[in-house]
Amino acid sequence: MDCKTISMFRSMQQQAIRQQYNEIYAHELAHKNAAGSLAGPIVIEKDANGIPTGGHVSIQMPTLDKEHPEKTIEHADVVIKSAMAPSDPSDQDYKVASQAKAIKFQAERIQKQHKLDYYA
Repeated sequence: MDCKTISMFRSMQQQAIRQQYNEIYAHELAHKNAAGSLAGPIVIEKDANGIPTGGHVSIQMPTLDKEHPEKTIEHADVVIKSAMAPSDPSDQDYKVASQAKAIKFQAERIQKQHKLDYYA
């Protein structure tokens, strides 16, 4: 290979790495924007060669508040929206949404019971 070919190859490699980084960043930014203050910073994971391989944004999962289930429901809705915000949700995104939906379901049951108790 001559110098021009090597240079072109490296340039194409750099472009592919930038594209991969941008795709990962856009995915994680969608989570962060949807989660607002419940989200942590965007973290881009790289392999030993510094090539981006994935990313994540931590999010505060809802806890079941039996006294104020509506707060839990609102929080769970934000987590679900955030998990499903990217145009290409990952398996982990679906797991997070599923966990939040389960907590939301419990909160909705408690909320319905509170209403039944109130009108009883």
